[in-house]
Amino acid sequence: MGKVSPRHPRAESLRVREQLVEGFKAGLVVPEGLAAHGRGEAFDYILGEQTTKQARRATEAAAAMLLLAKHPVISVNGNIAALVPAKIVELAKVANAKIEVNLFHGSARREAAIAKRLRRHGAKEVLGTERKFSTRIKEVHSDRRKIDRMGIGAADVVLVPLEDGDRTEALKRLGKRVIAIDLNPMSRTARKADVTMVDNIVRALPLLVKRAKRLSRGSKTNLREIIRSFDNKANLRATFRLMLNRLKK
Repeated sequence: MGKVSPRHPRAESLRVREQLVEGFKAGLVVPEGLAAHGRGEAFDYILGEQTTKQARRATEAAAAMLLLAKHPVISVNGNIAALVPAKIVELAKVANAKIEVNLFHGSARREAAIAKRLRRHGAKEVLGTERKFSTRIKEVHSDRRKIDRMGIGAADVVLVPLEDGDRTEALKRLGKRVIAIDLNPMSRTARKADVTMVDNIVRALPLLVKRAKRLSRGSKTNLREIIRSFDNKANLRATFRLMLNRLKK
């Protein structure tokens, strides 16, 4: 990875881009993933490239939901594996969650490369790569319809960072609760999820780990109250108003 001067006004953005390029070279990321990142970065500009109070509120609810879940699963794609693999593994340990590779543009080679990267960062088990445990979601019309029976198939709560809307809708129809991380508050994913963190993944995951660690020391009653008092639609509306106000200014 080339050296990015910390004094550069776009230092963090350039660092993340370089991580994705390295992920592309390593076979983790596909060209479409690079395009998706660019789209998300445009929304991040409007947010001011910072974690808003609305995102912090959603992160609190997401942490509580993961900690209360009986079978939480973290879905991982190439961009996630390239950018925050260590935080994914750390979150899985804190929330006692399983990790599953799930790809829009799937291939056995990419799945293996992503699983290898996650294991290199401490993951003991990575699901989604073995055909004998594979099943399908009929309503999904991309490679993401393939899920692991031991992972997303059995999950009650699924964390879907950088998601597409059709699988979120399908997971909801299957009775699962969905936590999304999506920089576009108007997307189907954002609107259909139970909790949506409108934030950049490189900020959202470290904060989610931090919140989950803190809340894990509290009571289940407190966790239930956090979820009960969270309104995803209202939070998304507040986020959208914030973005509109920033554009007006």
